[in-house]
Amino acid sequence: MAGQLTQRGALSLLLFLTPAVTSTWYAGSGYYPDESYNEVYAEEVPRAPALDYRVPRWCYTLNIQDGEATCYSPRGGNYHSSLGTRCELSCDRGFRLIGRRSVQCLPSRRWSGTAYCRQMRCHVLPFITSGTYTCTNGVLLDSRCDYSCASGYHLEGDRSRICMEDGRWSGGDPVCVDLDPPKIRCPHSREKMAEPEKLTARVYWDPPLVKDSADGTITRVTLRGPEPGSHFPEGEHVIRYTAYDRAYNRASCKFIVKVQVRRCPTLKPPQHGYLTCTSAGDNYGATCEYHCDGGYERQGTPSRVCQSSRQWSGSPPICVLLPINVNVNSAAGLLDQFYEKQRLLIISAPDPSNRYYKMQISMLQQSTCGLDQRHVTIIELVGRPPQEVGRIREQQLSANIIEELRQFQRLTPSYFNMVLIDKQGIDRERYMEPVTPEEIFTFIDDYLLSNKELIQRQEQRDMCE
Repeated sequence: MAGQLTQRGALSLLLFLTPAVTSTWYAGSGYYPDESYNEVYAEEVPRAPALDYRVPRWCYTLNIQDGEATCYSPRGGNYHSSLGTRCELSCDRGFRLIGRRSVQCLPSRRWSGTAYCRQMRCHVLPFITSGTYTCTNGVLLDSRCDYSCASGYHLEGDRSRICMEDGRWSGGDPVCVDLDPPKIRCPHSREKMAEPEKLTARVYWDPPLVKDSADGTITRVTLRGPEPGSHFPEGEHVIRYTAYDRAYNRASCKFIVKVQVRRCPTLKPPQHGYLTCTSAGDNYGATCEYHCDGGYERQGTPSRVCQSSRQWSGSPPICVLLPINVNVNSAAGLLDQFYEKQRLLIISAPDPSNRYYKMQISMLQQSTCGLDQRHVTIIELVGRPPQEVGRIREQQLSANIIEELRQFQRLTPSYFNMVLIDKQGIDRERYMEPVTPEEIFTFIDDYLLSNKELIQRQEQRDMCE
């Protein structure tokens, strides 16, 4: 070698030998050497910077925004960017280091890496149904977000959340729940009088006022009790409404419907008679009709009406013994007095000592109540001419009337026989032997009573016991 390499640079000796005849091409040189001569020369290579640990600012001064560099130099604490200095990088609170945590000043006058501080942020909090939140500093570190719910809702969970250094929020997502029941207001209680001749009153009212304290949605309103416009009987009735909101909270209200019946004093049936009344018999508009037992007739007003003043119209009639005129010219004149008023049971016997006659009269005398209830009057025809005797309610009949009755009803004085005549004067049943009153009553009840009399019998079934 013709030359020597130094520390700052080295000389490269390039020897170009020219052949005698042909030229030589060097790849990548970009030219062909001249064939006319040979030349030897030295080329200087660019020199690397001399390494000097004494230079205080070998690398540029580190300056990291929102952070700091803590450097350690071989030259001591006053050298922060000299050759070989190592710096530890860190960021201020609220910032995160992106890049190398440690760099070193290299001989190339550059640091071995780069880094910067990025401001730390938490994710945006999700929307909370039926509520909201407010934050002190958005999504930055230490920002506190306070939750609140809309009217009618209650917060369940953390009321506040803080953005922490790891980029996450403290706590968990709260929820707003509807715990408040809806508001419901029923109509006022009301009182109404029953309608005439009725024990009920039709009552109307408006539906309750209902409002939900949360989202205003009412899903269902139920009624316990009769519907508006129903007929209410006498007394107090509780009407209850219950409202439900979307969260199944419920609230109830109630009011009273009171129905009064104007009533008159209870009427007493007349002596030897009875009453038939419409409706309850003592309520406003009710009509009570007076009736008399068999053998009696009514004198006075036939019916009375309960008025709105709670008093009965008119005055009570009385039942007097049915007058019987035995001083008539014929049996037909006697029977006409009973037409459509009384049934007749005519008994004929040869003499008062007749065994059948005595037995029959004895049984009938013990059943006068049942006979009166069925409007039955007894006529006795006892004996033969000229000793015959006729009786009707202790009144004596003339021999002429006795004879006509026996002929008209085909009754013989020779032996015991008996005939039952209805209110129209028709022969309905004949008996040749004594019968119990119960047999007579059963026949009358089954075949002779009108519908009105049947109802009366049901009401008076136990009066004779």
